[in-house]
Amino acid sequence: MTWKLTAIAPRPAVEAALEAAEDEARWPADIAIAAAEVDEAADIWALECWLERKPRAAQEKALGDLFGGNRPRIKSENLPDTDWLTHSQQNTPPIRAGRFYVHTPDFPPLTQRGVTDFCIPAAQAFGTGQHATTSGCLAMLDMMKRQGVIAREVADIGSGTGLLAFAARALWPRARFIASDIDPLCADAVVSNAAENGIPIGIGRGQVTPLVATGMEDDLLEWRAPYDLLIANILAGPLIELAPDFAAATTPRAHILLSGLLITQEPAVRAAYRACGYRLHRRLHQGDWSILWLRRRFGG
Repeated sequence: MTWKLTAIAPRPAVEAALEAAEDEARWPADIAIAAAEVDEAADIWALECWLERKPRAAQEKALGDLFGGNRPRIKSENLPDTDWLTHSQQNTPPIRAGRFYVHTPDFPPLTQRGVTDFCIPAAQAFGTGQHATTSGCLAMLDMMKRQGVIAREVADIGSGTGLLAFAARALWPRARFIASDIDPLCADAVVSNAAENGIPIGIGRGQVTPLVATGMEDDLLEWRAPYDLLIANILAGPLIELAPDFAAATTPRAHILLSGLLITQEPAVRAAYRACGYRLHRRLHQGDWSILWLRRRFGG
């Protein structure tokens, strides 16, 4: 049985609450939390939390506390036993981003010259291409290739389904690729999705290596460094925290692709990477989300 807590508020208040929840000291890591638009015209959003058990008063209070002094009413719902992630992804329409076309098994591939097709089944991992941050990263990777970026060692941190690592492999087929995530379920998703899309798993050139790791804390991640392309589609808080580690693990002429941050969070993220020698090269805005292409200050 799954329970959901929902708080409805204006978008700025929900964005601020979501940012507060990224602080691990203030929000339990085992409670999933996400924001969703409720009323576009009125700019009203919902902050939703999913729990495995009936929420306690303390958990409802914790959600309300994220909003500071303007606490909204908290609604509690008892949901039926459903794989909500899979359910939400079933029959979702395909997306086109740059040269990439991403669809679930419910839809056929797009047999069109110059288009790279990926079939990503609904799975317990983030990154089917439907979210603006993922599709934005796909478009930015395509832009990187068109502008002459060369990648030989690629790390996709917070890989989820492995889609961004697969896309990078399609663009730079002779590179080596690591698809790393903190969630063990994601490593299984990478392996199954690689098989679905004819992508070899391994440690050699043209192969994708799935890893379970927290940030850059893994022997293979350290051994394969430095990277000339590092991708991280996670959250603003971890992106800021990992900036020194990412900078230390990349080459002097490296490229970093970041997403998972709201436009309102972009200044703080850019400041963290500026302190580590990275500057903004290009950016995309997809709805309320930022996708950032950063380069070393003296990169070519």
